Amino acid sequence: MDSRMATEQDEAVPEANGAGVPENPGGAVENTHNNPGLIRGIGLRSATALVIANIIGAGIFTSTGFQAGALGHPGYIFLLWIVGGILAFCGALCYAELGAAMPRAGAEYVYLRETYGLPFGFMSAFVSLFAGFAAPIASALKSLVRYLTLFFPPLASEPILWGFVNVNDWIAVCLAWILVAIHLRGIRSGIRFNDWVTLFKLVGIILIIVAAAAIGKGHVSNLSYVSPAYGAMSLADKLGAFANSLIFVMFCYSGWNASAYVAGEIKAPQKNLPRSLMLGTLIVVLLYLGLNAVYFYGANVDALANKVEVGLIAANALFGKAGAVLVTAVLTISLVASASAMTIAGPRVYYALGRDFSPFRLFSRTNTTTGAPAASLLLQGVITSVMILSGRVDQIQQYVGFTLTLFASIAISCVIVLRFRRPQMARPFRAWGYPVTPLLFLAVSAWALIWNFRGRPLESILSLVTVLLGGAIFYATSSRKRVPGD
Repeated sequence: MDSRMATEQDEAVPEANGAGVPENPGGAVENTHNNPGLIRGIGLRSATALVIANIIGAGIFTSTGFQAGALGHPGYIFLLWIVGGILAFCGALCYAELGAAMPRAGAEYVYLRETYGLPFGFMSAFVSLFAGFAAPIASALKSLVRYLTLFFPPLASEPILWGFVNVNDWIAVCLAWILVAIHLRGIRSGIRFNDWVTLFKLVGIILIIVAAAAIGKGHVSNLSYVSPAYGAMSLADKLGAFANSLIFVMFCYSGWNASAYVAGEIKAPQKNLPRSLMLGTLIVVLLYLGLNAVYFYGANVDALANKVEVGLIAANALFGKAGAVLVTAVLTISLVASASAMTIAGPRVYYALGRDFSPFRLFSRTNTTTGAPAASLLLQGVITSVMILSGRVDQIQQYVGFTLTLFASIAISCVIVLRFRRPQMARPFRAWGYPVTPLLFLAVSAWALIWNFRGRPLESILSLVTVLLGGAIFYATSSRKRVPGD
């Protein structure tokens, strides 16, 4: 789901803002020899790859089954992905304006701080700890284990081990800590790795789509088959199901703002940041529509309803056992790569928060040999493990989708507010279609959040509790002495 990757090198050049001055966001400590800033070493290709890699995670391989169960109509499911894609592109346009005007690391942390004040910035960073990274990693790894049932059939029954927790969840926890251990060794080649793994994702997904159309043993009639359950639904039920399902889709598109988080490291950010956001989002929208066509070509809406492993079901129907093995291998490696990228990126946010706030200074410490933010990595590993053991994939996705949609909406509103408050602000890029673009995003997001709260109150309340907890922690710690420069 949504990542904020940063490169870290031994001889880092201090990050500069638009005026060419070393950045000191939110009162962070000044750069020193032992606390180097960020470097602008990410080009357009890598920034675009970052957007694509962070959008394409577990959601597209799992959530269509939940939408099939809720709606039962493939036509409306395709409409969901189109609406979600339009919203993501509108969001990308708005973040492009904000990011080009404020090309500093942190994205909505910076935008909310500049528009609404430091408490909102802090809460957005706090939410990132849970909904931004830990929850999407948990979702990806739980989904990964479900796909592994093809290679290890006993896992399909989810045997219980150590009380009420099943073996599958323990495997996912172990995978989370393996990733933590790997990245404790350092992240100097993170961007290079991300470029290659994104290329693998793109080639793999394109091959799946092309192979399904060329040699897949599917049925075109599946694309028009409507479940009998759909006909029994009232209009209110259909609207509610569509809104709830839209949250799933928006979760799948989360990450359209990924390159904004590393704006402080992008070369010529006023030009390359908007391009990377728009190009990366557009590519993913096309891939998502293609993958959903593959799913429904391989199986009808009833066969996919409420199933997590929709990719595996469709692959078995289209290609048989051998094809399913190859497709599953592509999907599992893609999920590992997605979880790995978020494991690298997430701790960088907590690292930045630690530099801004002295009570959290522990999380700004790095390993003197590898440069890895060890304390932040361990913190994220613990929270990810708790989420794996305490929730289902759909619950995690709803929690993440509601929370990220809420904060993305608040960040999008900054475009409108700053146009009025600071009309003279330099804006190298202006959102196309303003004010329709941000207003459309805000209106549809608000509608989806309201209906989602009605349909999934538990996950929605947990999301709001996370936000309020972040605010409470900010005010509880704000009276303590802050880092010099605050």
